[in-house]
Amino acid sequence: MRFNKILKNALLVILACFALTACATKKVSTGQMQGDVYTGTDTVEYLASGVPDRVFFATNESVLTTASRETLRKQAAWLRKNSKVNIVLEGHADERGTREYNLALGERRANAAKDYLMTYGISSDRISVLSYGKERPVDSGSNPLAWSKNRRSVTVKAN
Repeated sequence: MRFNKILKNALLVILACFALTACATKKVSTGQMQGDVYTGTDTVEYLASGVPDRVFFATNESVLTTASRETLRKQAAWLRKNSKVNIVLEGHADERGTREYNLALGERRANAAKDYLMTYGISSDRISVLSYGKERPVDSGSNPLAWSKNRRSVTVKAN
């Protein structure tokens, strides 16, 4: 009797393992996923040396910091010299908050960067906005340092 119970439990565990390993995975079109961390896209290839590809935000904010504005000024200068290049601004958030809230926040952050680039003469036709919310963290930690790295907008070459 005891042997039958052990065998039954072992079979249940094996079936559960098979079910879990058969789950589909979602393909990521740009960048790479390593575990739960998004490693980013190939953005540096198009920016001139010394021009960062991302700007950072305070918690629950989409207001550009002084450092973010300086980074975007450098990006705008590069984009003016390379007028055939289009970009995507990817908005991101940290893990706190609902999925819907963070998608909206990521969009506001990307739009803040877009609006600022437009003040430096970059046409809105060359800029697309995309929000990933909290879905693609660069740091999977659950602490203030990780959160600060994930609150960002990343500039990606579109063509």
